[in-house]
Formats: sequence, structure tokens, C-alpha cells
Amino acid sequence: MAHTHHHGSDNERALKATLLLTTGFLVAEVVGGLLADSLALLSDAAHMFTDTAALAIALAATRVARRAADARRTFGYHRFEILAAAFNAVLLIVAAAYILWEAWQRLHAPAAVESGLMLWIAVAGLAVNLIGMRLLSGGKESNLNVKGAYLEVWSDMLGSLGVIAGALVIRFTGWAWVDSVVAVAIALWVLPRTGQLLRESLNVLLEGVPEGLDLGEIEQGLRGMEGVADVHDLHVWSIASGKASLSVHVVCTPMAQDGFALMHRVRELAARRWGLHHATVQVEQEPCEQADAPHAYGPTTDVHAGHAH
Repeated sequence: MAHTHHHGSDNERALKATLLLTTGFLVAEVVGGLLADSLALLSDAAHMFTDTAALAIALAATRVARRAADARRTFGYHRFEILAAAFNAVLLIVAAAYILWEAWQRLHAPAAVESGLMLWIAVAGLAVNLIGMRLLSGGKESNLNVKGAYLEVWSDMLGSLGVIAGALVIRFTGWAWVDSVVAVAIALWVLPRTGQLLRESLNVLLEGVPEGLDLGEIEQGLRGMEGVADVHDLHVWSIASGKASLSVHVVCTPMAQDGFALMHRVRELAARRWGLHHATVQVEQEPCEQADAPHAYGPTTDVHAGHAH
């Protein structure tokens, strides 16, 4: 628990510091984009705005997720992190769609762009984004909420590089249409990665099998245990990043004398082999009515099955 709390505190500090950086730069980029009349800068500013909103939401979700479980939220508040990650992905998709539409309008009537101002603001933005990525890199692999924030900052870093390249081209060639092309490239680069984040978040919200786990392999492993005759009503899902759970009905063989011992062996295998440390195991002498559907979700009327949790 102390280890988890330590990582939670680190993630919160990283999110807070990155939020302060992006908020400060957002103002400068919006003003600079308007003064330079640069769609590429405003495109980057739109992403920076979603960064700021996303980081604020992520920070709030991290704090809410620390609240202890209670009688109304028996799994606690960890799911707030996933809701924040999904919301961040939606924000990015909306921002990218707007930039694509605006770029299409500008390609037909390119505007004059102040490339010098555009360049210096983009360089400053690149520095801010690199610092933010460094701050968030420690928690992005273990926390979808932090990963969402990291992807936001990472996409802005790429945007800053694109704006720098565009500003240099405009400065030496005078091709104002390059500004719109850069804006489109930024949006198209971000969308697939945002889609992946949204899919991962929705998988958690829909109680899907966590990434990296194979339900068939888990079922096969449980069926292969000594004393197990059959397995049904198997569910594997996660509440939030790194918080996966398992529930299963296990039918014991006639030779299995101790249902509690079998239950403990199933839980030990789930934790050791698949990292499923929160497992609910029902041991039955005979299959209950839910055995007809491997992933049944319905009322239990069986009263003769011996079971243990």
C-alpha cells in the first residue's frame, strides 16, 4: 500500500508541475498565434488548451482516486482515472477535427504569417513540452490517466517541431500555405494515438479483459489444475490501471476433499501467473445453473453447491 501511495504522490507532483508549465505557455501561444496569424500556432495552442484541461482533470482524478472505498463505492474511486483518460481522448479528437476543418478553409485562401514570431514561440513551446514529458514519463506505463496526460504533452511536442519546420519554410520561401499543411499533419499524427487511448479507456469502462491477458489461456490454466473438473462463469476485468480482478466458479473433482484448499490454490495461481491479486473463487461440488453459459450474468438459484470465497 505504501508503494502504491508513493507512486500516486509522484504522479500527482508530476501532473501539478506540468499543469503549471502548460497553463503559462498556453496564454503566450494563443496571443502569439493571433499576432502572427498562424493556424499552425493556433493548432498547437488548441492542443495545449486540451493539455491544460486534461492535466487539470487528470490531477483531480488522481486526488479523487485516493479516497478510500466506502459503503457506496466498494471498489473505491479509482475509476475516475479512467474517466479522465477517456475525456482527454475525446477532447483531443474534437480539437483535431476543428483544426482539420479550419486548415481546409485556409488552404483555399492562405493568410499572411509572421514566421519570425511563429518560430520563437514554437521553440519555447518545444522546451515546455520536453520538460512536461520528462516529468510524466515515470508514471505513463502504469497509469492510464498519466498516460493520457503524457500523450497530450507528447502530441504538443510533435506539434512544436512541426510549427518550427513550418516557420522556417515560410521564412525562406514565403509559402504561407505550409502553415495549414503543418496544422493538418499535426492533427493526423495525433488522431491514431488518441484513438488507442480511447479504446483502452473504453475497454476498462466496459469491463473488458485487461490488455496483456488472454481469457482462453487463463481458463485453460485453471482447467489444468489438480482437483478441477470444470470451470465456468469466468470473468476478468479491471477497475483502473494495474487493478485487475478475477471471479470464477470452479467445479471440483470427486477426489478433491478440501474445497477451501482448492480455492486458495486457484487464487495463488491467478496471482502468480497472471498478476490477478483480487480473485473471488466459488468452489462447487456440482455445476450450478450458470454452467450453461461460460460468462453468465444472472440470478443464482443453486442451493446445493458447496462453495468457498
